[in-house]
Amino acid sequence: MSKKGKIYNENKSTVEDKSYSVDEAIALLKGFKSPKFTESVDIAIRLNVDPKYPEQMVRGTIVLPHGTGKNKSVLVIASGEKQKEAEEAGADFFGGEEMAEKIQKENWCDFDVLVSTPDMMSKIGKLGKVLGPKGLMPSPKAGTVTFDIKEAVAEIKKGRIEYKVDKTGIINTSVGKLSFEPVQLVDNTSELLKAVMKARPASLKGKFVESVYISSTMSPSVKLDVQLFEKN
Repeated sequence: MSKKGKIYNENKSTVEDKSYSVDEAIALLKGFKSPKFTESVDIAIRLNVDPKYPEQMVRGTIVLPHGTGKNKSVLVIASGEKQKEAEEAGADFFGGEEMAEKIQKENWCDFDVLVSTPDMMSKIGKLGKVLGPKGLMPSPKAGTVTFDIKEAVAEIKKGRIEYKVDKTGIINTSVGKLSFEPVQLVDNTSELLKAVMKARPASLKGKFVESVYISSTMSPSVKLDVQLFEKN
């Protein structure tokens, strides 16, 4: 196991063995000594679910109030007028079957999000081995399989993110950059937590959220007070 650096250990020493409110946690992160690059602010939400059961698969999308701090590149695969709609909406790449062929033949994945119209999914479905491992396969639940190309691209550009519980029962995602103002990070974090709470499986009994930790790229994690956003 590698040893943590001096700055990490100094930051860790300021974290108390307790649960913090979102405001307190963000203030703590902003007060840490940080490296000479802009760190992202990441959140890990452990849920009391078993994702192997479809009814306990927690996933959804949300447009963060202040965006992610990253300009995501968007590929739209559609036909006819929907390609023009993609261009007008600000998609970085757009086209029809030829784009699917480019991905298949060249293993091309120089984009962050793929949006497709439903009628093109028969072509894109064949690209699972290329897109799946990279998390780029579009899906209706993620809002990336739709005929409303304009809205989908606009929301992604504004800062829409997808959250999805992994096989260990944890949602890992980013809520912005450490360079954001504290209130922006608080807003983004709070909105994500609210969205996750609304996605609670109807059949689930007992506690839903086991724990929530927030950190920046190189910092120690800070535990959030689950009781502030979930009551048993």
